[in-house]
Amino acid sequence: MHRRTPPPGRAGRPRSATADAAILAATRAALVELGWSKLTLGDVAMRAGVAKTTLYRRWAGKNELVVDAVAELFDELRVPDRGSLAADIEGVVLQFAAILARPEARSGLMAVVAESTRDEPLRERIRASIVERQKRLVLEGRARAQARGELPPESDPGEAARTVDLIFDVVAGAVVHRTLVSAEPADEQWVRSFTRVLATGLTSLAAPPFESRTRPDSPSGA
Repeated sequence: MHRRTPPPGRAGRPRSATADAAILAATRAALVELGWSKLTLGDVAMRAGVAKTTLYRRWAGKNELVVDAVAELFDELRVPDRGSLAADIEGVVLQFAAILARPEARSGLMAVVAESTRDEPLRERIRASIVERQKRLVLEGRARAQARGELPPESDPGEAARTVDLIFDVVAGAVVHRTLVSAEPADEQWVRSFTRVLATGLTSLAAPPFESRTRPDSPSGA
């Protein structure tokens, strides 16, 4: 499981990974049982068996704690090697949809996203802890597809980074909208159709733009 690098803190005893894991697990349990509005740091501390001051040394408040608790769920995502780009995408999307179906992920993510609309530091934490960290999936999947010859290598690092951002935005945006906004199932049939659209777009990146494939002297422009 991928772990965050903890932010610099005050000098003293090093943080306990065991305590961190217990606190994050307790936060997710409290989200399921109590919901976002009733969850308190005191309840989380009691469930985790730690002092309330232990939480405050690690997290500024409930928002940041819930972001990290949800982010740990997304760290479970893996890119399965199913032998093709389309099959690999299907595998990741199905995992992502399954995580979003979990009550603690659904309620926690929607709550902190709503709070982040008026809290820029919280928005940055979501970006760093979830969005940027999970772009590793796109990088890994793309590299594997390039090794198979399914995708062309990129010579322009800037363009490659923009492509990674776009792929992540398309996948995450579609699945979150499908499951959390539209409240529709991201079942195998939907995932297969979505993957077909996405994979077609990705492989088309290897082709030149339509305009460059036309002949200027052709009457039909074809």
